[in-house]
Amino acid sequence: MTDTQKPAFRRVMLKISGEALMGNTAFGLHPPTVERIAREVKSVHDLGVEICMVIGGGNIFRGLSGSAQGMERTTADYMGMLATVMNALAMQSALEELGVFTRVISAIPMDQVCEPYIRRRAVRHLEKQRVCIFAAGTGNPYFTTDTAATLRANEMSCEAIFKGTKVDGVYDKDPKKFPDAKRYETVTYDEVLAKHLGVMDASAIALARDNSLPIIVFSLDEPGGLRGILAGEGTSTRVHG
Repeated sequence: MTDTQKPAFRRVMLKISGEALMGNTAFGLHPPTVERIAREVKSVHDLGVEICMVIGGGNIFRGLSGSAQGMERTTADYMGMLATVMNALAMQSALEELGVFTRVISAIPMDQVCEPYIRRRAVRHLEKQRVCIFAAGTGNPYFTTDTAATLRANEMSCEAIFKGTKVDGVYDKDPKKFPDAKRYETVTYDEVLAKHLGVMDASAIALARDNSLPIIVFSLDEPGGLRGILAGEGTSTRVHG
C-alpha cells in the first residue's frame, strides 16, 4: 500500500496471543519481537487507521492450564488477566518508544499503572489517534481474551477484527502437522463452529456473528503482514456471515 492509498478500514481491532510476544524463547517476553510487532502497528497507525489491541497472556500464565493442574478456576483466570496487563504495558512501552501515543485500558481497575475501562473515554482516545490496548480480558473469569477482543471491537465500533497467528489463515487441520491441510479463503461463522476450526472460541465467534463483525486471520510472522492485509494484499482468511 502506498501512502496515498486509502486503507480499507477506518478502525480495527488487532488480536494477538501472548505467545506471539515470546519470539523463539520458551516463556515470557522477547523484547525484539515486541518491538517488531510495535513497528507493524505503527506502520498501520501512520496510515490514519484507528487501532484497538487485545493481547493474550499465555506467554506468562494461562488460566485454563492453571485450573487443569488443580488451581481453582476463578483464581487461575484472574491470574491470567493480570498477565495480559503485563503484556499490554510492554506493548505500550514499545509503541511509545516509536512515538505512538498509547493507552492501556484495564477491565480490572489498577489506577497506578493504567486507565479503567470507560467506553466513551476509550472512543475519544481512538478519535485522537491514540492506540488503545484493552487489558485484563472482560474482567470476568471463564471468558477468554478472544471473547474480550470481540466484545471491545463491538463496543468501539471496529469494522473488523484482525487475528494475528502463526499461520497465514484458517486451515481444515493443522498445517504444521499435515502437509495436505487446506486453507480457506473465506469461511462462515457457522462453518467455524460446526467444524471446530479453532479460529477463536465459540462465544467469541457467536458474538462476532450476531453483530456481523468480520474476522481476518493472517500470519503475524510475515514482515509487513498487517499493513499488507489491510491493503487487501498477502494471504489471509476472512470469517464472515
